[in-house]
Amino acid sequence: MNTNRFSHKITVFHGIKAPEEGVLVGYSAIIEGLQLQMPFPEQLTIISAKRRSYSTENWNVFSSRNAFDDTLYKHLVFALKYEGVNLLFFKKLFDKLSEKDITTLLQLEPTGQYSRKIWFLYECLLQKQLDIKDLTIKNFVPLIDDKMQYAIKGSRSSRHRIINNLPGTIAFCPLIFKTKKLETYINGNIAAKKNTFLNGIHKDVLQRASSFLLLKDSKASFTIEGENPGNNRAMRWGKAIGQAGQKPLSIEELIRLQQIVIENSRFLEMGMRKKGGFVGEHDRTTGEPIPDHISAKADDVEPLLKGLIATNEALQDQTYDAVLAAATIAFGFVFIHPFVDGNGRLHRYIIHHILAKKEFTQQGVIFPVSSSILDHIDDYKTVLESYSHPLLDHMVWKETDDHNVEVTNNTIDFYRYFDATKLAEFLYDCVQDTLERVIPQEVSYLQYYDAFKKHIDNNFEMPDKMVANLVRFLEQNNGVLSKRALKREFSGLNEPEIKEIEANYKHIFLEN
Repeated sequence: MNTNRFSHKITVFHGIKAPEEGVLVGYSAIIEGLQLQMPFPEQLTIISAKRRSYSTENWNVFSSRNAFDDTLYKHLVFALKYEGVNLLFFKKLFDKLSEKDITTLLQLEPTGQYSRKIWFLYECLLQKQLDIKDLTIKNFVPLIDDKMQYAIKGSRSSRHRIINNLPGTIAFCPLIFKTKKLETYINGNIAAKKNTFLNGIHKDVLQRASSFLLLKDSKASFTIEGENPGNNRAMRWGKAIGQAGQKPLSIEELIRLQQIVIENSRFLEMGMRKKGGFVGEHDRTTGEPIPDHISAKADDVEPLLKGLIATNEALQDQTYDAVLAAATIAFGFVFIHPFVDGNGRLHRYIIHHILAKKEFTQQGVIFPVSSSILDHIDDYKTVLESYSHPLLDHMVWKETDDHNVEVTNNTIDFYRYFDATKLAEFLYDCVQDTLERVIPQEVSYLQYYDAFKKHIDNNFEMPDKMVANLVRFLEQNNGVLSKRALKREFSGLNEPEIKEIEANYKHIFLEN
């Protein structure tokens, strides 16, 4: 194996302009050099001729002081030290190299921490033991640098003298980088602020708000999928959402929930897919698939879901943040796309489930994150595409007779190991928005409604149904009753009463 072919100077790399000329290093250099079939990392890394280091959106630029010999091992050490662990990369690398290549590589620094990490990853990812004796040195090193990526407490591997602190299992383990945004959210203790806000609301108002928010979230989840369900269907799914966190997540539970969310299954094959799948369009003339996202192969669905569920159990670790766990599992589920239909709504259900299970949400109070997702639908699509689109270049597929896709290469690892950082940031944005805007708006509306109803009850003694209609008409016409409403539903009101009601509505609802 030629190991001196990784570094080369660049100013543009695969259409992305570098902030300055530099030598490509680390993961990207090896992916390019060995032609590994996988997307490049979110940030590319170069070493500049100048003595300054900085980062941009797409680049990490290191000082010339960081220059090193152009060998595979040195690039791997640099990547692990400065770019974190990339499980997909190591799986692709190990599939490419022979056992002899890896053994030779590890003998360069047999007890070095980075050699031990590579050794552990090889035996873990390939489930194969190398002909190397167990280490007897005293010190253990963590696999994940928790200053760079989020990790769990983990367990010790005596053979490698490694602490396996991966936040998941080898069958499913997306990773999340620590960013300024995520650290601000986590250290800001959003969950405590939420509880303080909710504890200050009268119990009766909170119970009614929860019912409205449940229905609002259910309808929003359907709307995201381009559906407009009737109230009965939305309420049925809302009831399921309201029970989130009560039952363990399992394949059987996911199938049960799919049966609730799909009203008419006459034309669908329920349960786990037995064919390929994709999200996208068909060519109007030929019917050829035009995928935006290609789902996991049907044969891979069950092992992927089993891995996802096992990782969900691992992330119940109290030290692991609830929103990060929800992003990992929920987005992992929707990328796998295990069912023919219902995946999007189940994906958002899983967010509710994990937030409830990890006690981020208060018992009996739904956290209507789907409403915030709907209000930020373009950002939602962008963050989904940030995962899906780079993978399309590495999917080999053909069209089937029924204009579906059949993937012909091995793709299971794409769904097991991915960078979930942008997904976690998006979900935290929605959680924050839900806390600061969606819930307060609903609670405030009910408080305004109660104040307005009290005024109507004291002065006009209208039935509750009539008050509800009155509010609806005033909402529809910016605080003014339409001529049609005055002629029909509210013909009993005189001119001074109409003006008083409209003025009171505007004072309560529109001036607060």
